[in-house]
Amino acid sequence: MTNPTAADGDLRVDLLTREYPPEVYGGAGVHVEYLARELRAHADVRVHCFGGPRTEPGVTAYADPPGLAGANPALRTMGVDLEMAAATAGADVVHSHTWYANLAGHVAKLLHGVPHVATVHSLEPLRPWKAEQLGGGYALSSWCERTALEAADAVIAVSAGMARDVRAAYPAVDPDRIHVVHNGIDTRQYAPDAGTDVLDRLGIDPGRPSVVYVGRITRQKGLPYLLRAARSLPAETQLVLLAGAPDTAEIAAEVRGLVDELRASRTGVVWVPEMLPKHEVIQILTHSTVFVCPSVYEPMGIVNLEAMACETAVVATATGGIPEVVADGETGLLVPIEQAGDGSGTPLEPERFVADLASAIGTLLADPERTAEFGRAGRRRAVEHFSWDSIAARTVEVYRSTLG
Repeated sequence: MTNPTAADGDLRVDLLTREYPPEVYGGAGVHVEYLARELRAHADVRVHCFGGPRTEPGVTAYADPPGLAGANPALRTMGVDLEMAAATAGADVVHSHTWYANLAGHVAKLLHGVPHVATVHSLEPLRPWKAEQLGGGYALSSWCERTALEAADAVIAVSAGMARDVRAAYPAVDPDRIHVVHNGIDTRQYAPDAGTDVLDRLGIDPGRPSVVYVGRITRQKGLPYLLRAARSLPAETQLVLLAGAPDTAEIAAEVRGLVDELRASRTGVVWVPEMLPKHEVIQILTHSTVFVCPSVYEPMGIVNLEAMACETAVVATATGGIPEVVADGETGLLVPIEQAGDGSGTPLEPERFVADLASAIGTLLADPERTAEFGRAGRRRAVEHFSWDSIAARTVEVYRSTLG
């Protein structure tokens, strides 16, 4: 161990992550971005990430090893992980995020003799549909995750629901090494924006009610269920989809077909397939009547917090860590779901889930005063319970617990 008695100010923490600005496409990347910012008040923070060169001090990016060009994506990930592990010499703690970087943390622990803390934002055994995306690489990603988590000095779960999933999926992990530290939200940045320039450019009518989805096109996010539920929404309701990065050609085609079907029968279906800048998403969320998170697997769902911080009511699936964020009947409505036990999260009664989703959305669309109050309550909850400074302090406590 490099520096077991380091004071916080002298503590060097190396964060290992696939995503880091400007290459962020999911909740894990958002988490690392803000965690790194707040941790700098407590420690010397170095960030190791995937992708193109970064100009931010203390941040190093790694491209796929040339010798693995054309190899399975999971194998290329493992190659990057080895380069990242080599570069962490001198760290007091290494902290990896998602399976993409877990192997880097595990190898760094072995190579440099430092504690490895791993934050789980999702779990490979609960995402079996990734076999569609990775093929044989899914066995590799699962091996990376299992090996790293079972040997980690501490495992951070982003919700109590996620902690339960870790214990179920990996019973070899000592429960005493599992800590719950929620995702957070920057409520100074994510705050209501009364402007309409972004809406005007995208063709969103602020005078009509709107239902908004923000997320990747992947099985876990449940977008096809929302698209089917949208068939029964009032005709004046707009459906705004900030949805891109499809996992597979199959789900991309499914979503395209459902969107085309909706557009053939109603107006106001707006689909933005590229990732928008944060300030543009914030304006769209602010003017949304209802934000919908139809996920069938969601360890926490940071996007719900983003909507709440913009004073938008939320309709979300009652699964994973979502009920820890969205207060049912206070900041939004939770949609019940009975799910298959095979780890896929697939609804046992998909037609019922779609109907319940449509009913919850319709309930809020029909009651603007209640919906507006849900939005105001959501903003208060985000400010009071999910600040990044408290999350960073809690994370440092986890680091200290591994230093002995």
